Amino acid sequence: MKIKLFSILLVCTGYLLPLSSYGFTAPPREVDICVYGGTSAGVIAAYTAKQLHKTVLLVSPEKHLGGLTSGGLGYTDIGNKYAITGLSRNFYRRIGNHYGKLEQWIFEPHVAEATFHQYIDAAKVEVLYGYTITNAVKQNGYVTEITVNGPAAQVVKAKMFIDCSYEGDLMAQAGISYTVGREPNAQYNETYNGVQLLDKHQFPDGIDPYKIPGKPESGLLWGISTDSLAAHGTGDKKVQAYNFRICLSNRPENSIPITKPDDYDPSRYELLLRVLDATQPKILKPNLKIDLMPNGKTDINNYGAFSTDMIGMNYNYPEADPATRKKIIHDHELYTKGLLYFIGHDERVPAHLREQMLQWGYPKDEYTDNGNWSTQLYIREARRMIGGYVMTQANCEGREKVTDPIGMAAYNMDSHNCQRIVVNGMVKNEGDVQIGGLGPYPVSYRSITPKPEDAKNVLVPVCLSASHIAYGSIRMEPVFMVLGQSAATAAAVAIDQRSSIQEADVQKIQTMLRTNPLVDNSPAEILVDDNDEQHVTITGEWKKLIHGGYGPSLLTDDSKGAVHKSIRFSPAIQKAGKYEVFTYVPRLPGLDGNAHVKVFDGRTVKEVEVAAASIKVEGQTSGEWVSLGTYQLKAGNGAYVEIDNHKTDGIIAADAVLFVPR
Repeated sequence: MKIKLFSILLVCTGYLLPLSSYGFTAPPREVDICVYGGTSAGVIAAYTAKQLHKTVLLVSPEKHLGGLTSGGLGYTDIGNKYAITGLSRNFYRRIGNHYGKLEQWIFEPHVAEATFHQYIDAAKVEVLYGYTITNAVKQNGYVTEITVNGPAAQVVKAKMFIDCSYEGDLMAQAGISYTVGREPNAQYNETYNGVQLLDKHQFPDGIDPYKIPGKPESGLLWGISTDSLAAHGTGDKKVQAYNFRICLSNRPENSIPITKPDDYDPSRYELLLRVLDATQPKILKPNLKIDLMPNGKTDINNYGAFSTDMIGMNYNYPEADPATRKKIIHDHELYTKGLLYFIGHDERVPAHLREQMLQWGYPKDEYTDNGNWSTQLYIREARRMIGGYVMTQANCEGREKVTDPIGMAAYNMDSHNCQRIVVNGMVKNEGDVQIGGLGPYPVSYRSITPKPEDAKNVLVPVCLSASHIAYGSIRMEPVFMVLGQSAATAAAVAIDQRSSIQEADVQKIQTMLRTNPLVDNSPAEILVDDNDEQHVTITGEWKKLIHGGYGPSLLTDDSKGAVHKSIRFSPAIQKAGKYEVFTYVPRLPGLDGNAHVKVFDGRTVKEVEVAAASIKVEGQTSGEWVSLGTYQLKAGNGAYVEIDNHKTDGIIAADAVLFVPR
């Protein structure tokens, strides 16, 4: 009775606290696999584990599922779609179904979150929302249980743990080795790690850093560090900048005006005025990367010298306690909202830019329980595990290949700026690196597993083992989902084998990922890429390109039919049935020819003309799949798709052909 009266008193006085504050602990939970982190990787890992007939608990510190994918990053960073496999690809196919396409890589936040809930609901995955890890118990190298704190303290016992958080909190609590910041180039024989003073997202020369121009004694403008520039390639503990991926709307019926936020201080944006004065931009783009989304919305990212990245204000975040992190997130929110308000309302901003900014407002139908503002700060990088294998620049560039791949990555080696400093009397950003031209490359299984002396039943697919610059290539949301599925598959295999995760049968994991990619025993799609010598027959001399297509290469021809050339893609059909057939049309300059395509289903030939110039390629992708129709195909090797240069008067491409069971 005393407890009940005390609870009633707390409610009546408005001081209702979590039960854990009074020492209440729920009965321990026991499952096969505990997934920590409600990110995109966490959802896919939990779904995979449940589909593999394991008992699963997903512990989410967040109140929403999907992490950044549902938190505003709808203009997906892809690199090369060839690298996106399994349930990750299926996620973008489900998004595509919502918008009436095969797949869609540009989408609204609420559509993404609803799609993640489809997985959770279909597999009946139990989710604990709003629970944060506070402790991990380890015995003989195995984590036996973790304690998470939320509405009540909860002990979770599991055979396997998968840390899918952006911060690596379970990893840290388990005593697994990790690092924060940038390694010196010399550590892994790299060239793009450590301190990098380069030209992208950089201030033009001559921007004065002082409150009163030319007077150092007046002090530095807000956001500029007093640190000096270290030698090129020097390692440090600085963390690349975070920001919000901002969803706004330009439709009046679905738009809320951007108003002055709390703690608004226009002096924070003085540097922006100096940049505008020096560059005289006609549009917002040099300072805001505004990518358009369906239904009049945006995914706004950092761009230029002074933008949405809150450079240098996140160093404490990776290892901070929940309260400190909450403050850092709140500070980023106020900074970003203040920036949007400043651009739209400060009379020192050129009128044409103010007018452009005022076209946008917060969307009424997004983040409806969070003031129409994203619930997820872009944690680009926090802790990184030092595991059984460290992915480095050599892997990204294809100079070193792993022997135990369980996924691929393909994005640029990408780091946002880490600090804003004074160099030769001018303000400069330091740390931005953008090195492209990478083909799809494999990610090691050992990079998501700790060293055995650290933990034998924990997998880390998000804060995986990679150098700072390699992590900048791997750290894309679609790849996190791929690695989340791989981690859950490995956990299930280890449980079945009664082994540590280091001793799990990697070949079996690879086979399961390849033969049952949707974890529902449905027939797998059949991809025939141009570099598949076993299933591709080439007639004539085609030009081979290693960038700009689907997969490692693509083939083009500009002879305009003067000499007959063809490429035949012959799939190995394992199961007879209906298949929709697609050809990949890459986004290449000058690709303007009408490709002549023949589809043979084993009985008759259908001829299709594919006009590359009429194909609209959207987003950060190299091309689009174009349907050639649906066909009833027999098992075996009888069917084929043949692309030739007959009747073309321009440049044509032959890249990849896809057979999707229907």
